[in-house]
Amino acid sequence: MVKSPATKDDAHALFHSLRSAYSATPTNLKIIDLYVVFAVSTALIQVVYMAIVGSFPFNSFLSGVLSCVGTAVLAVCLRIQVNKENKEFKDLPPERAFADFVLCNLVLHLVIMNFLG
Repeated sequence: MVKSPATKDDAHALFHSLRSAYSATPTNLKIIDLYVVFAVSTALIQVVYMAIVGSFPFNSFLSGVLSCVGTAVLAVCLRIQVNKENKEFKDLPPERAFADFVLCNLVLHLVIMNFLG
């Protein structure tokens, strides 16, 4: 199946526009994006490992995956709150958003440790 030149040009234009828009993103948001990608990839590695080796301590598997996914969700919430273009959280200082992120992560990991047994 051969792709038409118009489809190839459209895909190239889409990638170019995404790259140029993301290059204007502030560095602190890019760091949070990297953290989210790391957390999600760690969860995926755990799922692949469980599929290959097995899930004998199933609580450990669930705790690890839920920890990674929960951390990624909290990081996305932090990114939304820290983004200066988001008008909904314009009155919220970044320090407060980071303190909320740390506190919620602490609660999340206490629950995860309790789930381990």
